[in-house]
Amino acid sequence: MIALDRCATQDPLLAGRLLVTNLRIICHSLALPRVNLSVGYYSIIDITTRTANSKLRGQTETLYILTKSNNIRFESIFTNVDPGSLRLFTSVIATSKMYRDLKLGGALIQNKQLRFFPREEVYDKINGVWNLSSDQGNLGTFFLANVQIVWHANMNESFNISIPYLQILSIRIRDSKFGLALVIQSSQQVIGIISNVTGSILLTVYHRITCRTSSLKRSTHSIFGVDYEMEKKPQPLLELTVDQLPDDVEIEPDEQTDAFTAYFSHGNKQQDREPMFSEELGIAVEKLKEGFTLQGLWEVMG
Repeated sequence: MIALDRCATQDPLLAGRLLVTNLRIICHSLALPRVNLSVGYYSIIDITTRTANSKLRGQTETLYILTKSNNIRFESIFTNVDPGSLRLFTSVIATSKMYRDLKLGGALIQNKQLRFFPREEVYDKINGVWNLSSDQGNLGTFFLANVQIVWHANMNESFNISIPYLQILSIRIRDSKFGLALVIQSSQQVIGIISNVTGSILLTVYHRITCRTSSLKRSTHSIFGVDYEMEKKPQPLLELTVDQLPDDVEIEPDEQTDAFTAYFSHGNKQQDREPMFSEELGIAVEKLKEGFTLQGLWEVMG
């Protein structure tokens, strides 16, 4: 996750923080955290940087993000107002798009082999797999990787389909006119029907894809094509812990007398002390014990 402090919109009142994660972009106001914006990468249509005039900084580089939700387009504009920060805008969305989007006819296969994405690994390669998207079917090869599933026609490598696990909504096995078939439905409403001549292999593929999609929901280190390196690693807690030294001070006893406490400690007296005239109060009061003053009593009351 990359935290970009003091990233703001063109409104000076909305100065906030921009967070770029492997799933979405989040911007929230520093003054009012409830004023926030969350943009998933899947909803982004276009992202560009332009030179614009900012009220906060003058002429500066500005990030424009065009999104679409429920057939309504939204444009968000962000400007970095911290002159000491590094360049903020990278190509993380464009370079990681292949990890998220279903793709038809891409440059995925070379010499009958899958071209790997960074950190991608192939679990299985199955030959003799029919793609039943057309009436006659097409014979090809099926790749099961840790990021996506890929099928390509044996006669034409450019006729292929890549389905990232993030795109899979459902997967099931059903009968077709070609026999037992595996049906994969993606979030883009594209249904791929794949059949294999061997039913046991088809069941194996079904269980492996199901396990992979379910593990993505629980994984905390999923591969989405976004890698980062921390410039400064935080120090361990043990290195930051400082031993507390004893305070070189002397505590002096409080010389102030608590008159109430002294009076309560003599609650078993047999008779009151003789009265005396108090010039401070102008009335007769009980004679105080030695060491007590009326001023001390008033300080206790205060």
